[in-house]
This record gives sequence, structure tokens and C-alpha cells, in this order.
Amino acid sequence: MVGAGPGDPELLTVRAHKLLQSADVVLHDALVSQEILALLPNGAERIAVGKRIGDGKDQTARQQEINDLLARHASEGKCVVRLKAGDPFMFGRGIEEVRALAAVGAPCEVVPGITAGIAAAELCRIPLTERYRNTSALFCTGQTADYSLSHFSAVIELMKAGTPLVMYMGFEQLDKIVRRFIDSGLSPELPACAVSRVSRSDQALVAATLGTIVEQLRERELPLPVVFIIGEHAVPEGAVRENEDRTDQTDQVYLTDLVKSE
Repeated sequence: MVGAGPGDPELLTVRAHKLLQSADVVLHDALVSQEILALLPNGAERIAVGKRIGDGKDQTARQQEINDLLARHASEGKCVVRLKAGDPFMFGRGIEEVRALAAVGAPCEVVPGITAGIAAAELCRIPLTERYRNTSALFCTGQTADYSLSHFSAVIELMKAGTPLVMYMGFEQLDKIVRRFIDSGLSPELPACAVSRVSRSDQALVAATLGTIVEQLRERELPLPVVFIIGEHAVPEGAVRENEDRTDQTDQVYLTDLVKSE
């Protein structure tokens, strides 16, 4: 069970790279980059098992198919790598697959990966924690907004106390989530960032406010996946300010295309 990190192959752990080199079979997510897949040995069997938004497939049935594939290949004595984007246990169903393997007696090693939220913050120089400012950070998913926004109640209270939020899979429901945040008392002026395709050559950043982020993303049309960072100190260091000559600074918007330095 290997975490592939956010996309840049140079952000793989040494252990992850070693296991990829020795793999007989690799079951990989849709978000694992082609650069990382290119590291696999020529003889390794590659099986794409990732999901895409709106693909219409039943997620329970899909997960069972993945569990069955892992167990079958492991029972054949193969070195099986389940390659998951980011970190296997950060909104990645990794623990479900570990449990399924344990149930059939298949040994499993879990290799941590850099999760996209932490990578996004650090690559954009946004401090999730900082001495004398904030001593905690929140990680949540926005994917359940279709069903209920109740899980945001505690999140909002901590955000009011200054804790920054890192939100995965919130793009499709962002307007509902932002409305809930503002209606619950969070300031529309609270800094809000969206980071697209974290760590890849086309990584892009839109930094706005809670009140303007939805509109800005409609204009920018950032490609998925997108990670959101929202909080009092969620202001990128060194971002390029658009409309530098504006005297009205109540609606500051930043846009930076970040390309990995050679």
C-alpha cells in the first residue's frame, strides 16, 4: 500500500520508489501521474482502478473489485503494489483495503506518502502552523456536501478561532460550502486559496477571499484536482498580485502559475 504523493516523482519516498521497482502488479489510482507510472519496470502489470467524478460507477462495487484483485494477485505470490495518490490513509480508503487483505491472510505493508494538502501549502509557502499565530490545522473533505453540511459545524468553530482549513474534493460543492461558512459567521474577507494539480509542472494557484473564491474559479477554470486552503493566515508568500495599482484592497486576488525549478 504505497502513497504516490501529490504527483511529482521526486516527492516519492525512497521506500516507495524501491517497491515500485520490484513490483509484479500495480493497481493504481486515476490521479497517479504518468511520470510516476513511468518508473515501473517494463514487466510489471498495470491495472487502473481509479475513479473519476461522474463516471457513474457504484463505489461500493468498485471497492470490492479492488479488494478482490489485491487478494487474488497476492495469493499468487506476486509482489503487488497498490499505488494510491497522496497518502493512502488521507481520504483514500486505504484502511479498507488493508482490512480486506488482513481478512484473507495476505501480509500488507503501508508506505506513507506526502498528502496533497500539505504539499500544496508548502509549495505555495502557506504556513499551516506558525509560531505565535496558529498551532493546529484542519483537514476535511467537501465531498459529502451533497448529503449533509453538518460535519462542518465543528470545523467552522475551530476556523473562527484561527485554525486554517485544508479541504479536499470540495470543488463541485464549493458554492454551498462557502455559503454555509459565511452564513455561520466566517468573514467573507477570510483568505482562501485554491491549488490545482499540486507539485506538477502545470500547478496553478488562485488566492482570493472566502467571498470571491467561487467567482474567481469560474473565471480561471482550473483543472482538477484542486485543494483548498482557507484561514486567516492562508496567504501565499511571494504570490504575484494582479491589478497592482488598485487602491481598493478589500478584494485582493492573486494568481500564480508555479513551475518546478530546474
